[in-house]
Amino acid sequence: MPPRTCALCSTNRAMLKRPKTGQQICRECFFYVFETELFKPGDRVAIGASGGKDSTVLAYVMKTLNERYNYGLELFLLSIDEGITGYRDDSLETVKRNQQQYSMPLKILSYDELYGWTMDAIVSQVGRKNNCTFCGVFRRQALDRGASMLGVDHIVTGHNADDIAETVLMNIMRGDIARLGRCTSICTQGEDTIKRSKPFKYAYEKEIVMYAYFKKLDYFSTECIYSPDAYRGHARVFLKDLEAARPSAIIDIIHSGEAFEIREEVKATQKVQQTCKRCGYMSSNDLCKACTLLEGLERGMAQAGITDRGRKKLESEGPAPENLRTIPFYQPPSAGNAAILLEAP
Repeated sequence: MPPRTCALCSTNRAMLKRPKTGQQICRECFFYVFETELFKPGDRVAIGASGGKDSTVLAYVMKTLNERYNYGLELFLLSIDEGITGYRDDSLETVKRNQQQYSMPLKILSYDELYGWTMDAIVSQVGRKNNCTFCGVFRRQALDRGASMLGVDHIVTGHNADDIAETVLMNIMRGDIARLGRCTSICTQGEDTIKRSKPFKYAYEKEIVMYAYFKKLDYFSTECIYSPDAYRGHARVFLKDLEAARPSAIIDIIHSGEAFEIREEVKATQKVQQTCKRCGYMSSNDLCKACTLLEGLERGMAQAGITDRGRKKLESEGPAPENLRTIPFYQPPSAGNAAILLEAP
């Protein structure tokens, strides 16, 4: 049987089959469709850089398109150092090489600098079961704070289609209505937060790996040493089983998440968004999740911010001591023109 020709150019030999469209396309057409479905022009943009395949490909593609189409974007690499020995310290070396390879300014903000705790120290207190809760909350706020320090008004991250589908499944399993309603949004922004976008929302993880391989990109591929015990792992295993039976399952789950509608009476029960009285970051309570978690760590009650029982126990201990270590007050950057991401149809 003769080799198939590319479904797009009808000239070159097809090299791969796109999972979400079923098209068999050549390598050059793969590069073209992968690159041109991502974004429209903007101005100052921070790329969340971990050194992994997703953020490395994102940085490479944004630099490539910025130069190819004269978008005039001012691009920055923003890395968060969680303080995980043998993992993040090694991956940051990759980010530093990317800084030289892509000629982009690099900002590194550490948990130790911002919160006074590293993830290694947190895990020594809470164990491996709930450590991802701390890391996820602290990382999100650290990205916003790092972007504010850079004076940008847009953060792009390398979350891919597999990540989004996993998040949809996790929120369903948890019954988390608030997050389920916004987890598939390609762009998100609160009144006091920096705009965030996920350009790879519809890009399968396999495509990103292939792109990095074909382009011979320099990235770090070791998994976080604390992630094997994460709750997300259950959703990931389930999703891979679904994908094996039905390759379009990933994009189907994303579209299902997009189609979810929350009834008005349910919306009315959701907490009103406000700002944390202690650090000024967005919150649905008097104290944001990060401040609650940090107070629990500081007072030797690490579970306080994880469970309702822990939070009530913390409250029963009385007011926080005056010398409690706190997070610096958050000052969001002034509003400006942010890069606009093109959402796939």
